[in-house]
Amino acid sequence: MDVLTQILITGLTLGSLYALAAVGLSLIYGTLGMFNMAHGLFMTVGAYVAFSVANSVHIPMLLGILVAMLAGALIGVLTHLFIIHFMLGTDGFATNVLVATAGLGIVLQDILLKIYGGYPYPQPLTVDGFLRIGGVTVTYQAIITFTVSLILIFTVAWLLLKTRFGRAIRATALNREAAMLMGVKADTVFLQVMALAGMLAGVAGLMISTQATLSPQMGGDPLLKAFVICVVAGLGNVWGAGVCAFALALFEASIGYYVGVRFGFPTMLFIVILVLIWRPQGLFGREKVVRL
Repeated sequence: MDVLTQILITGLTLGSLYALAAVGLSLIYGTLGMFNMAHGLFMTVGAYVAFSVANSVHIPMLLGILVAMLAGALIGVLTHLFIIHFMLGTDGFATNVLVATAGLGIVLQDILLKIYGGYPYPQPLTVDGFLRIGGVTVTYQAIITFTVSLILIFTVAWLLLKTRFGRAIRATALNREAAMLMGVKADTVFLQVMALAGMLAGVAGLMISTQATLSPQMGGDPLLKAFVICVVAGLGNVWGAGVCAFALALFEASIGYYVGVRFGFPTMLFIVILVLIWRPQGLFGREKVVRL
């Protein structure tokens, strides 16, 4: 029972981190039809900005989360205004923006290396202490990570399902031209989506840095896993990405305990291959029907 409890706690903690990263990435793809290759650096920037502010004024954890949210949202907005906005509607948009955001990620990583250096730093925005569930130790930081992630994910779900803002996003994702004919300002929606996804990425980066350390390369692995989760769920399926994030994290935790940590991610990639063979559109995706 203690083993199962430990796997469950580890899986839920990892799943909450993966979900924050994957939901934002899936939201961008579903609305703009693009992969944001700088999404991992959005996480890193959010973590470093919170780190810098915390070292300067010694803010508590809650304010650190707000700082990371603002930093992620700001970098998302700037990315849209200075890169994506000028590429929308152009030929080869998906490929061009893929290369452009990859280049942005490299530039941001080099800037962080120049400012902070390549040495890892401990994140000061952590909560000490732990509690015991049977024979299993659960840190307060893991509980905060899981709680904050759930709150943000359910808030995004509420925004998408219950607000006019969310209806505009869903309408634009479903049919951009029809939404614009109904009065939806697509460019404003794209800007809001980039800000929302950046906000989630900033918090994800902060939470990831509390579990490990800060480094300019810290966003690479979460970005890769978020991409895997989006493929398994179905590209652009936001709620499916959230479900698959927790499911794959629990599976990874189980493999890591029984087989070895180094086999966790390769097993996830094997699952991706099986899903693409069985359901190329993803577990929660739908086949597109084109009428001629």
